[in-house]
Amino acid sequence: MHPADELILQLFSDQKTRERAFTMLVKKYQRDVYQNVRRIVGLHDDANDVSQNVFIKIWRHLDNFRGESSLKTWILRICTNESLTFIEKKKKLLNLANDSYTEWMLQTIPDDKYISSDKIVQLIQQAILHLPEKQRIVFTYRYYDEMPYEEMSKILDTSEGALKASYHFAVKKVEEFLLKH
Repeated sequence: MHPADELILQLFSDQKTRERAFTMLVKKYQRDVYQNVRRIVGLHDDANDVSQNVFIKIWRHLDNFRGESSLKTWILRICTNESLTFIEKKKKLLNLANDSYTEWMLQTIPDDKYISSDKIVQLIQQAILHLPEKQRIVFTYRYYDEMPYEEMSKILDTSEGALKASYHFAVKKVEEFLLKH
């Protein structure tokens, strides 16, 4: 069983127990961080790199956590922002536009040894990659994590209505992709 966020925050506020608190936080949230980052960036190695950046940001800024949302929501917002920043940097590094980046990802993902070779899993992953970034994020949060729109709204700083519309359009696009393929 994981410690309560309140305990982690309390321990983190004391220099003597800061490292222990951070270790507790990492153990509690490392799976959530990796999964959320992985769904946005796509590749295992990239997700590991971004996850490390997320935890570095958490370490540096946890003192500034104001408690306006849950700790998990705050962490997932960092995951989303770091993932999107990583994608933008990678596009520039590879000198690719949005459509070209999607095509590059579609060609790269089947070679990732950490992705199941099951055909339906690959098709779903391809369908998700074809979604615009915002729809991709909303779809993965809702579909995989069953995240409430209220929490998503805090992470993405977008209205619940806009998120519901994004999810609806994303579901339609995924369905259409799956029917075609």
